[in-house]
Amino acid sequence: MHTLTTFDFLTRLATGVACGALIGVERQWRARMAGLRTNALVAAGATLFVLYSVAAGDTAGPTRVASYVVSGIGFLGGGVILRDGGGVSGLNTAATLWCSAAVGVLAASGRTGFAVLGTLAVLGIHLVLRPAGRLLDPAPTSCVERDEDPVERVAM
Repeated sequence: MHTLTTFDFLTRLATGVACGALIGVERQWRARMAGLRTNALVAAGATLFVLYSVAAGDTAGPTRVASYVVSGIGFLGGGVILRDGGGVSGLNTAATLWCSAAVGVLAASGRTGFAVLGTLAVLGIHLVLRPAGRLLDPAPTSCVERDEDPVERVAM
């Protein structure tokens, strides 16, 4: 069994926090509800929970803990999804928090390259698919459809 060293612990934690922070920078830049700190904290929390299981030497634990992280982030994400008249807002924020937790889990498992690739995928989705979505729907009828939800402009 591999023992987790302090250096490994710190490297994995730093990777998780950095990946979450990178995702958060994009969200903060766009003035969304969950920005830099929130995404960094979600990734840090997910990383720490999985790292605890690894450090405790529980061989089946990291996968089990990762599944609990998914469930827990689902509750957190549910808290940011709001019904606004005929539309729903906060779905993108909830999905982004879920992804931040996922890159934290990857970082904690020692899959640094996968965590970075996951982070790049999330950033690519936000940066590339937003304009692509607007091209497909050039004339939105409400602020919810434009992804400019006034609720998401509140700082967390």
